[in-house]
Amino acid sequence: MAIQFIPPNLDSIFPHPALADKEGIVAVGGNLSSSSLITAYSFGIFPWYSNSEPIIWWSPDPRFVLFPHNLKVSKSMRPYFNQEKFKVTFDTAFENVISACQNINRMGQEGTWITQEMQNAYIELHTKGYAHSVEVWDNNNLVGGLYGISLGKMFFGESMFANVSNASKFGFITLIRILQKRDFKLIDCQQETKHLQTLGAEPIPRKIFLDLLAINRSEKSYIGSWAEWLK
Repeated sequence: MAIQFIPPNLDSIFPHPALADKEGIVAVGGNLSSSSLITAYSFGIFPWYSNSEPIIWWSPDPRFVLFPHNLKVSKSMRPYFNQEKFKVTFDTAFENVISACQNINRMGQEGTWITQEMQNAYIELHTKGYAHSVEVWDNNNLVGGLYGISLGKMFFGESMFANVSNASKFGFITLIRILQKRDFKLIDCQQETKHLQTLGAEPIPRKIFLDLLAINRSEKSYIGSWAEWLK
């Protein structure tokens, strides 16, 4: 089946994720307006492309997710929390976090998929109260963090970074523990990584993921800053 092209001026229109090709590509083109991104994530689709490519929209099968109650905290991480090694905040430095995620060196990866266009789009989503950041601090230094989108009772993780060993993991675990208390049902990790697997993430069939999304669309979203809400 041919991949559908979306005109750049067309917002919020996507093929059904089940029509993705074997690699998980749903469509090419369109734009990164806030309405397009919110619709995409609501139906299990996310953008991922490089500077030299058009916008590519994905819905991989299987989908890598973390159910909050399955969170695993290794013995090696426990001293970090017992000693309160880092301080964690929410939505206090979104632009710094996404910039750090863009610039961090990743093993086996040349360049970055977080284009300037992507940065601008997610910063706009942040100002509208949908995109959120987790900041990890060592004294007054930002040493790790992550960002993503929250809709209903799901958090859609986008990227994380660490300048100090285990800083991003510390922030991620802190976030999941708080989202457990807020009765969040699922963390979307998109694609499999060993790092997230050690924390309890697992692959599930896309159909099951889409069924969970259908239920989630009836959940109320908290729209606004997490700086106070997640305390």
